Amino acid sequence: MATTLPQGTDKVRAVRDMFDTIAPRYDLVNRVMTFGLDRGWRRAAVRSLALDAGAGVLDVACGTGDLCRELSAAGYRPVGIDSSRGMLAHARTSAPLVQGDALRLPVPTGRLDGAVSGFALRNFVALDGLFAELARAVRPDGRIALLDVATPRRALVRAGHAVYFGHVVPRIGAALSDGEAYRYLPKSVAYLPSPGDLLGSLSGAGFDSVERRLLSGGITQLITATRRPL
Repeated sequence: MATTLPQGTDKVRAVRDMFDTIAPRYDLVNRVMTFGLDRGWRRAAVRSLALDAGAGVLDVACGTGDLCRELSAAGYRPVGIDSSRGMLAHARTSAPLVQGDALRLPVPTGRLDGAVSGFALRNFVALDGLFAELARAVRPDGRIALLDVATPRRALVRAGHAVYFGHVVPRIGAALSDGEAYRYLPKSVAYLPSPGDLLGSLSGAGFDSVERRLLSGGITQLITATRRPL
């Protein structure tokens, strides 16, 4: 992947190819570079849904199925969608999985009780398009929970995180998987809009009770929202 951040269709192709490449050791690198904290973040996202048992929940950009497994453990009925054939081939979940485009979800309007996504917002070409699709596919009063990286508010934590995320994580990725892909990871934060714009986009797409919670000292953000009644 190029050192400059790709845009448009170039981004779609580059992101898909990158995840195809890193799929075989994706879970291992996640566990190592987050010291296992990623498991707790996913559990927090699933808890925040607060849906009835048996609710149907879509995992958008499901990767190898980490969130699908958490959803199943919580008593939900997960389905995963991802554009990367490689990630789906290395998935470790019994949930149904589909290769597809999150901006054109193969889901009837109002069919889902909820949706989740884990650390994928930076990888979509159009967040407004994603939020509009989620608003279409999730029923009124359904819930969504979206995880992604964040910039810590406290100066000392922010400085330490910048060193770790910007310099240590790429070295871990290079040692265990693909160096180019994990050099892209810290740069991809630039794709994320400001928290205010992000929450405003969700509200504009048709969601209420839009909230943003920082986890683990502010290195991760959990965004939750409820589909507005029609």
